Amino acid sequence: MISLGSSKTIMRGLLAGGALCVAFSLPAAAQVKSTETVEHGTPTKQVTVQRGEVVYVSGNDVVIQMQDGSLRDFFNVPESTTITVDGKQLNVHQIKVGMKIEKQVITSTTPRVITKVETVTGKVWHVSPPSTVILTLEDGTNQSFKVPMNQKFTINGVETDVFNLRKGMVVSAQKVTEVPETVVTQQAKVNGTMPPPPPSPKADVPVLIFVASAPAPVETASAEPAPTKLPKTASELPVLGLLGMLLCGLSLFSMAVRKLIA
Repeated sequence: MISLGSSKTIMRGLLAGGALCVAFSLPAAAQVKSTETVEHGTPTKQVTVQRGEVVYVSGNDVVIQMQDGSLRDFFNVPESTTITVDGKQLNVHQIKVGMKIEKQVITSTTPRVITKVETVTGKVWHVSPPSTVILTLEDGTNQSFKVPMNQKFTINGVETDVFNLRKGMVVSAQKVTEVPETVVTQQAKVNGTMPPPPPSPKADVPVLIFVASAPAPVETASAEPAPTKLPKTASELPVLGLLGMLLCGLSLFSMAVRKLIA
């Protein structure tokens, strides 16, 4: 009878499918008995708060100005996304410009260790040191296993290695794997405050009421008809005086010509 030593060979931090840390590599097709335990550590929580104001809404697109003045665009916001305002759930179509938005993100980080123990029992049918041994399993089938380097066995209280395995020896091999993991979960809460209504006018301030009235008709003067005859505004005396001066001039010119001829 060959069995592993009392101390289990365990390597922490190995991911599934990584290096082997046990006596044998156990194929999935082998008759393997497997148990798994999960040990949870102490979770830690971190709360992040983001605040802003809605400055633009169009359909499913929203733009929010954050506290630091930066703008964040949210395009195609799903219909299922809601904001809690006064205890009511509002969707993207009920968001208003000027609404104050506060988003709280709670991040929970929980460490845990998954311990998986796989056990196989069989009779040595063939051994090829230093890396291979074939066992006859309980159902009578033969299965080949890989032996990790420097793996030790205990035979009748004496520690030995794969080179001392012989055909017919009964072997019980165990694979123990510990996988540390970190589980991170997030929970987001979005609250909003509607913008305040516009202020109403004070009671002691008169309200100016403008009443539009129809403009008064404008009277237009009718055009007078043009006179058929021009008015008589001048006499014939200037014309007669001008003719007299012309005749006197001609008379003096004739007398001068006669004197020159005589």
